[in-house]
Amino acid sequence: MDAAELPIFPLGGVLFPRAVLPLHVFEPRFRALVEACLSGEPEFGVVLIERGSEVGGGETRTQVGTVARIVQIGRTDDGRYVLATIGTDRFRVVEWLPDDPYPRAMVERFDDDVAGPQGEAGLDLATVAARARVDRSLQRVLSLQAELGAPDEMRSTALGPSRPKGERADVETSDELGRYTFDVAALAGLSPLDAQSILMLTDPTARLRALDELLSDAIEVLRFRLGSG
Repeated sequence: MDAAELPIFPLGGVLFPRAVLPLHVFEPRFRALVEACLSGEPEFGVVLIERGSEVGGGETRTQVGTVARIVQIGRTDDGRYVLATIGTDRFRVVEWLPDDPYPRAMVERFDDDVAGPQGEAGLDLATVAARARVDRSLQRVLSLQAELGAPDEMRSTALGPSRPKGERADVETSDELGRYTFDVAALAGLSPLDAQSILMLTDPTARLRALDELLSDAIEVLRFRLGSG
């Protein structure tokens, strides 16, 4: 796929395909980005900031991100924007362009063809078993997070609203393996660097194996926090 120019919004977190991302836009350069999107294609790229701050510029950015499509927008009296966006395609940065008037890059979108087998159809036994473990681990992680009363910020930007302390809601994930791995990663509240490591993997089975390990580690950390609280 040929490279194309895309406005870029560097953030301190990772956006996954199919995940919802609310944004409060107040910095002038990103207001300009939003206005450019509204006058053309209503989408921009989200990349993780490896080093630096979301405000002021000069940050170090990752090379793989996700396209955010604007689905709802509001504007405050003082000119700030409030956006609801949803992740669509992953992309790889080919070349960074000058940050004038806002961050931009030439990007190539990933060919994430998810028209494959549904559910367990066509999956080998090891993958089916890994998916079952990930299902159980995700539910355990969400339960432990609810017990801790941890902020629901990551899950509120994924597939649904935040929940009161101590309450765990059931979650829905895709039957298709590629989409499923992104759904789980968005829901699990991974650290930014762990989330980025998942986003960069091109093979759904490799993403599943990585999630299997990351969720097992997360359970141990959450159990420790509960026991020492």
